[in-house]
Amino acid sequence: MAERATTLLRELPSVDRLLKHPKSAALLARYNRNYITQKFRETLDHLRESIQKGNSVAAEELTDDSILAHAESLVLADGRPGLIRVVNATGTILHTNLGRALLPQAAIEALSRVGTNPVNLEYDLAEGRRGKREEGVEQALVELTGAEAATVVNNNAAAVLLGLNTLADAKEVIVSRGELIEIGGSFRIPEVMAKSGAKLKEVGSTNRTHPEDYEKAIGKKTALLLKVHTSNYKIVGFSAEVGLEELVAIGKRHEIPVMEDLGSGAFTDLSQYGLPKEPIVAERIKLGADIVTFSGDKVLGGPQAGLIVGRKAWLSRMNKNPLKRALRCGKLTLAALEATLRLYQQSANITEDIPTLRAFTRPLDEIEALGRRVMPELQKVLGGGFQLAVEDSTSQIGSGALPTEEIPTKVIAVSNPNMGAEKIARKFRTADPPILGRVKDNRFLLDLRTIFDPVDLVPNFTQPADKT
Repeated sequence: MAERATTLLRELPSVDRLLKHPKSAALLARYNRNYITQKFRETLDHLRESIQKGNSVAAEELTDDSILAHAESLVLADGRPGLIRVVNATGTILHTNLGRALLPQAAIEALSRVGTNPVNLEYDLAEGRRGKREEGVEQALVELTGAEAATVVNNNAAAVLLGLNTLADAKEVIVSRGELIEIGGSFRIPEVMAKSGAKLKEVGSTNRTHPEDYEKAIGKKTALLLKVHTSNYKIVGFSAEVGLEELVAIGKRHEIPVMEDLGSGAFTDLSQYGLPKEPIVAERIKLGADIVTFSGDKVLGGPQAGLIVGRKAWLSRMNKNPLKRALRCGKLTLAALEATLRLYQQSANITEDIPTLRAFTRPLDEIEALGRRVMPELQKVLGGGFQLAVEDSTSQIGSGALPTEEIPTKVIAVSNPNMGAEKIARKFRTADPPILGRVKDNRFLLDLRTIFDPVDLVPNFTQPADKT
């Protein structure tokens, strides 16, 4: 065995020989020499290790052509992006794991424009000197919310962190126990508060908090009253909370600012489309909140960003905080966000122009018609062993918004007597692009609410079909 291994090792070509091989010319013309050299070394190292471990290695695997082909496959694998397109048929419209909101076309065009050209990111063209990078976004936010001032950071967690650190570093922040939320990724209000330097002071109980709880807790070290919108859960039954208006009144009596973390935050009243109402940012400002923070990529339907609106005095302090620079947005985010905000200002049909709102408001008959249209093509690709049916079901908004509310939808139920639902789900994930549905009651469902092009649901299987 050792003798055979020694023989096989001797048959391995050198890297220099591979580089001089005629078939290497195409690779060297497209990629730099050091990179291709490294891929050759990786391929040879893999073969050498297999031989030394006594694994079965065929003689044809050691030929120059075979080694070159393997190295080229490594190059192709490296060229595939880590983020690839998937089809979201899960029934969760704002799916955090799938990137949340789809951008409006106007935002996509703005990304392309600023990504391929120099832009006046921090340059005042009128004055010919350095300018402020968030100016366009801030102006739009002020107009849309009625706030005195606005700014933007890279996500809502950063917005909360910046607000707490600016207003309450080494001081106390009072929060109701029923609002000490945890969102995806184990982000918890108490933990971000600790990182901000602020000191948490809990009041009330998990299910009931009253105005006097805040009054009793306020002391010389109290710097801020924080209200957190419980966007990803609801407390029902024997419960009580202090509303924003009441909290603002308490803050004014004690000359303490009130900050509200809306989490999602909306610019439009979703109840006009038959959905429960999410807190509207402008209404929270009107009720007297000194600072309101919310996300750009949830109900708003824009890019990931943390938006902060409120009183000018507090926003001015935040903009001077060194943390602001660490948390600031780049030109791509700002361009996409500004384009999205402009739609809210100018669009004659906002539910068509913002993909997130379009998914929320699609009529059932339109959704069902798409399902009926795609079923024959889907059946043709899957084959006769699969049964398909369009059925009633429900979707959810996702990303912590309206957690207990469900939106009527239509699904295509896919079944096969010889294949379980989980296996069917895996099969669809092998498509190009992968198609993601959901398994419920041991059945695989393709939710149609977020599908606008029927072609998206016709799988292109890149691997051999499962004949089970």
